[in-house]
Amino acid sequence: MAKGIRDKVAIIGMGCSRFGERWDAGPDDLMLEAFQECLHDAGIDKSDIQAGWMGVFFDEQSVGKSALPLSMALRLPNIPVTRVENLCATGTEALRGAVYAVAAGACDIAIAMGVEKLKDTGFGGLPERTKGTFEDLWLPQNTAPGGFAQLGAAYAARTRTDMADLKRAMAHISVKSHANGALNPKAHLRNPITEQQVLDARMVAYPLGLFDCAGVSDGAACAIVTTPEIARSLGKHNPVTVKALQLAPSNGVELAHGSWDGSYTLTTRIAAKRAYEEAGIRDPRAELSLIEVHDCFSVTELVVMEDLGLSPEGGAVRDVMDGFFDRDGKIPCQIDGGLKCFGHPIGATGLRMVYEIYLQLQGRAGERQLPDPRLGLTHNLGGLPNRNITSVAIIGRLEG
Repeated sequence: MAKGIRDKVAIIGMGCSRFGERWDAGPDDLMLEAFQECLHDAGIDKSDIQAGWMGVFFDEQSVGKSALPLSMALRLPNIPVTRVENLCATGTEALRGAVYAVAAGACDIAIAMGVEKLKDTGFGGLPERTKGTFEDLWLPQNTAPGGFAQLGAAYAARTRTDMADLKRAMAHISVKSHANGALNPKAHLRNPITEQQVLDARMVAYPLGLFDCAGVSDGAACAIVTTPEIARSLGKHNPVTVKALQLAPSNGVELAHGSWDGSYTLTTRIAAKRAYEEAGIRDPRAELSLIEVHDCFSVTELVVMEDLGLSPEGGAVRDVMDGFFDRDGKIPCQIDGGLKCFGHPIGATGLRMVYEIYLQLQGRAGERQLPDPRLGLTHNLGGLPNRNITSVAIIGRLEG
C-alpha cells in the first residue's frame, strides 16, 4: 500500500530570479539567474545532478515545446530532462517530478525549474488567443477576472455576506500583499497602497477592482532535491523536507453538474485533505506556521482559506479583517507579496512559493523573516473556478 513521500525528499538548494518586466533578460538568462543561486545554496557541483524537470506554460512565447532549453541554458551533463505543464500549477508540477524521482530511488539528486517570459510578447495580459479546441468548447468568451468575479458573487450569496463587507476584506488582502511585497527586493511590485485606493480603483469585473487583480511577470525559480541522508552528508543538518505534495484536477463536475454551486474551489478541498493526511496534519489552523496561496485575485485568497480548512465555513471575511493572515497574525499569508506583488510568471510561481517557505524555515528571509516558523504550505490553483488543477505542498524541517 502506498505510504506517500513524507520526509523522503530534502530540498538542499533553491534559487529565484528577480520577478518583473525583465526586458534585459531572455528565459535562459532568468533560468541561469535562479540556478546560480540554487547551485551555490546546495553546495554541490552541476555534474552531481542526475535528472531535471522544467515547467513552462506558454511554451511558444517562452522556450518552445521540449525541455532542451533547460539542458542548454544550464549546461547540464546530458542527463534526462522533461518539460511539464499544468496551468498555474506548472512550477509545482516540475517539483513533483523531481521529488517523486528521488523518493522512488530513480535518482539521487534532481533539479526542478520553472520559468516564464511574458512581458515582451506584445500582450498586456496573458499572450494567448486560444488554448485549443477543448477550451474553446467549454469556456467560450471566458476571462480570468470574469470567472473569479463569479466565485466572489457566489461566495457572498452562499455565506450571506454583504458585498460591502466582502469588498473591504478583499481590500485588506491587497493592502497586506503590497505591504509584504515592499519588503521583498525580488518582488515585481514594491509599492504600499491604502484600503481606500483599493476601494476607489476602477472596476475590472464586479466585485474585482484593479487592485484586486494580480498581473503577470517574467521570472524563474528552481530547487535541487535529494534524500535526507545525502543532505546530511552535505552538512545540511535538520534539512527542509517535503511532507506532502498532492495534485487534484477537475473531473468535469464543476462544469456540468448542479452539485457544485460555484462558491468554493472543489479541487482545493480535495488536494488539501490528501496533503494533510500525507503530512500527518490533523489541525492545519493550529499547526501551520505560514502559507503561500494562489492569490490570482484577492477574492481567491479569501475563499481558499475556507477550502484549505484554515477558516471555518463563512468565517474567512472575519478572519481576514481580524488580521489572522497578516504578517503579525497567527498564520501569515503571502509574506513575500504573493502573486499580487512578487509576481506571476506562470511556470515559476509554484516554485517561487516553495522558495519563500524554504527561506523562512532556515531563517534567511531578511526583513520579512518570521519568528521560528516550523511548517509551511503552498497552494496553486490553475485554471478557472469551474475547471482547474490544484496542487498543495507542505514543507517543513526534519528534526533530529
